[in-house]
Amino acid sequence: MFKKISMPAFLVMLCVAAFSQTIPTNTTTGGQTSQRRRNEPRPYTITIANNTKVKLDTARVNTAFKATYPAFAAADGYRTKREVTMRVIDTANRFTISARPGEIVVNSQWIKKKKNFNKLRANLQEALHKNWISVDTVKKGDYQLVFINKNLNFNPVIKKELIETYFTVFPVLVSTFNDKTTHDVIFVTDTAYKGVAEASGNRILFSTTYMNAHPTDIDIVTHEGMHLVQGYGYGSGPVWLTEGIADFIRYKYGVDNIGSKWFLPAFTAQHNEKKYENSYRITARFFEWIDQKVKPGLIIQIDKELRNHTYNQDTWVRLSGKTIDELWDDYAKNPELILKYSGKERI
Repeated sequence: MFKKISMPAFLVMLCVAAFSQTIPTNTTTGGQTSQRRRNEPRPYTITIANNTKVKLDTARVNTAFKATYPAFAAADGYRTKREVTMRVIDTANRFTISARPGEIVVNSQWIKKKKNFNKLRANLQEALHKNWISVDTVKKGDYQLVFINKNLNFNPVIKKELIETYFTVFPVLVSTFNDKTTHDVIFVTDTAYKGVAEASGNRILFSTTYMNAHPTDIDIVTHEGMHLVQGYGYGSGPVWLTEGIADFIRYKYGVDNIGSKWFLPAFTAQHNEKKYENSYRITARFFEWIDQKVKPGLIIQIDKELRNHTYNQDTWVRLSGKTIDELWDDYAKNPELILKYSGKERI
């Protein structure tokens, strides 16, 4: 069942995501601003450009900005601008306020009225919300999904199937692999993102260009949902391992890999050049071979080690008796597997 979600409730749900991406100003003991630490995201900032005769309480403007924009940006999508300019303009029109990523524009005659300025936060929320075609929320049991659509031409059938896949797969992944994973997830159809999809925090971005062109590839939700469940943090392991596990889980738990014509490619000599570091489906097939031929559950144990930050190259020897290179060499000599895929052919 779809329900429209109110903006205040929506922003409350996003506060965790916004907080994780907002870095407070670092100051030294002398009161001077220190440099941002390496790998920290830039803070959200607002610059007020006011050439009108109307004087503004800049502290209150900043308060309204911090209460609304970071949460909006955390949900909005791919590389939403963190540096925002607020322009105050004189106009005889009935214009009040508009807001988009990186820019806020307000009518000086409108904002100088006390009742409007006192409601700046609510008005800014509403203006930011207009950047999205729709915001829907679905809740089933302990799990909630907020679906932000930014593309007027996004196929509603795809939207429905992505939502159904989330509620089918994600609770299973959480209960099976990491019960500390959030139960509140945001989907965003991103018009600017040029890839396929990506996950961070509690949000998954979907390229509307890709999804409209590949409407059956709904198990992107399974792959990206596993990234949310993985929750390894920085420096816990190599990217190929993270992506290989996510595709391994897609194979195991995907709901319609046949319908999307997704498969684990047969081993080739070319794969042997980069071995397991090929990542994604090539690595996932290797992991399925380990699961079938070496030790069932070994890859799931690797997943736990990564999350606990106890993984290293010796982990493979400890769990299987062989290095990962030795395992790959065995795989290359005899890569045959029996594979079973979920779903069915689509017309």
